[in-house]
Amino acid sequence: MKPTRKIKMGMVGGSTDAFIGGVHRMAANLDGQIELVCGSFSSNPEKTKQTAESLFLNPNRAYSTFQEMILAESKMSKEERMEVVSIVTPNHLHFEPAKMALEHGFHVICDKPVTFNLHEAIELEKIITKTGLVFALTHTYTGYPMIKEARHIIQSGKLGKVRKVVVEYPQGWLSTPLEFSGQKQADWRTDPKRSGISCCMGDIGTHAENLAEYVSGLNITEVCADLSTFVSGRLLDDDGNVLLRFENGAKGLLHASQISTGEENDINIRVWGDKGGLEWHQKDCNSLIIKWLDKPAEILRTGGNGLSGIASATNTRVPAGHPEGYLEAFANIYRNFAFAVRAHQNNIKHDSISYDFPSINEGVRGMLFVEKVVESSKEGAIWKKM
Repeated sequence: MKPTRKIKMGMVGGSTDAFIGGVHRMAANLDGQIELVCGSFSSNPEKTKQTAESLFLNPNRAYSTFQEMILAESKMSKEERMEVVSIVTPNHLHFEPAKMALEHGFHVICDKPVTFNLHEAIELEKIITKTGLVFALTHTYTGYPMIKEARHIIQSGKLGKVRKVVVEYPQGWLSTPLEFSGQKQADWRTDPKRSGISCCMGDIGTHAENLAEYVSGLNITEVCADLSTFVSGRLLDDDGNVLLRFENGAKGLLHASQISTGEENDINIRVWGDKGGLEWHQKDCNSLIIKWLDKPAEILRTGGNGLSGIASATNTRVPAGHPEGYLEAFANIYRNFAFAVRAHQNNIKHDSISYDFPSINEGVRGMLFVEKVVESSKEGAIWKKM
């Protein structure tokens, strides 16, 4: 069925001074599938009003609270009201707006980690199952075409049985006590009341965990973690090393750090099977290195010849040689979510292989990972079952 209009979206959080809100709006807008029509952008009504003005929204649809937005929009005609809600708030404000939106018939796309704690994630999973609505989680890095190609190569058996997975996410932006300077992003991430039981592992460790499971196609079954807080006065972890055991017997290592001085966002993954291995770095996101036991290594490139994955092809946007990166990967999640929403509205099956995206299952896995690595570290780096 041919679409006749854009999907209407409301946003919770993401005022003009919030980095991630702007990223979500750019990603949602890139493919022309989604239109932002309303929002409750801040707990400060004046800031919400200013954000709405800057985005040229109808001032009557700039709401003081997410509760007001959901209730008001649910009373509008089907043609006028929002259809999906994007949640881009700190972690402690994910569950309640997601719950209320779903219970009022709105599909949801949410920033990660999915909730404040594991209990909320499990409750949210029940609500999603009950409503049957579409829920997406913005684990950005799964949106890269070469990550989808890496997943396909492993699933095809070309590398043989997976033996080892190493995933790293070093950053250096919290190498100093930035939270005490009033920097908003550092302030909430290091606050247990808003971030949860973990800073580093909750914020970027969940990205690494998600990437490890997505690319390998294997669930992590056990973790052994050593978390640290290097910056004096900080209340949550800013660095962590985690040993991993996977369901097929493979072993792994996950390293996430926000005090790796001088590092930017150098997330990368290496996977080895008994026939070969692969390697991907976000800093060179258009390249995927394949290493073989008995022949020279290969470098596969986004948009180039030699790619065999359906998902990598359908999530490639530009011809070979043109760079596409973080925003395009983010937009792939929004576009694929939009396709799933249209399929739901038209009661047809969504192509979840070509146009996949992380959902509540990945969200629950992420919160379980955070809980278990924190438990492991507190108990002296002992193995904990996932």
